[in-house]
Amino acid sequence: MNKVAVIGAGTMGNGIAHVFAMKGYEVKMIDVSKDALKKAKATIEKNLDRMVVKEKITEQNKKDTLKRLKTSSSIASGVKGADLVVEAATENVDLKLKIFKELDEKCGSNTILATNTSSISITKIAAVTNRPEKVIGMHFMNPVPIMKLVEVIRGYATSDETTELVMALSVELGKVPVEVNDYPGFVANRILMPMINEAIYTLFEGVAGVAEIDTVMKLGMAHPMGPLQLADFIGLDVCLSILRVLHDGMGNPKYAPCPLLVNMVMAGKLGRKSGEGFYAYTPGSKELVVADSFKK
Repeated sequence: MNKVAVIGAGTMGNGIAHVFAMKGYEVKMIDVSKDALKKAKATIEKNLDRMVVKEKITEQNKKDTLKRLKTSSSIASGVKGADLVVEAATENVDLKLKIFKELDEKCGSNTILATNTSSISITKIAAVTNRPEKVIGMHFMNPVPIMKLVEVIRGYATSDETTELVMALSVELGKVPVEVNDYPGFVANRILMPMINEAIYTLFEGVAGVAEIDTVMKLGMAHPMGPLQLADFIGLDVCLSILRVLHDGMGNPKYAPCPLLVNMVMAGKLGRKSGEGFYAYTPGSKELVVADSFKK
């Protein structure tokens, strides 16, 4: 295996492409938006420059990595000859099903199709292909070049061979793979999202303020980031989407999204990426400032 295609040039897609290219794979990063591809390549170059400054890689390593990284705005030409495709498009089930139908048609019969979904059923995605035994979840954590964990999720029909290959590949990338089964939210988000949702309920019910809730979890539970700050970092729309997957998949009211979260997403307050969530974000500033809506 030496050719990898990555679908999506967003935060996760460019991080996944970065990691594969650094480890010697020929990578094709695919996105319908040429602007997104240009921005993604600039982000990867900037991250590599930072690694050179920190003496984690050499200037030659950086040049070699960028040389192995190509872009395409077409799935058909982008996946040609790929041994593995990793889909990292928006967390939208209809979009993913559409992409996997196309991948199944355009990829060689031996190509493994992986998805970076953080909660959507691998079995459901695999069912739209003619190779369910070769469909698997590779849930990388953000930021991909730094975070070690990869959740490797087996769909109902994923073969042992595919699972073993992807587990070994993850180790080769310098990651720590954990094999899990295909149930809503897998492990990471099944545990994390109810905690974030409960933190939002705690704010919604007036138990404590934004900074106070996050301080309790940081100092009391040794979390590097409080749950409300983490929700902003992930994206409140993404958190809402995952909670809805959990709620629909389990049919349990404990996964119902907090009304405050629903309202914030409807209002376009999505966290860091929109400039405001539970905190307000100023470009270039690392200061953590509670959003005006939540100031006492």
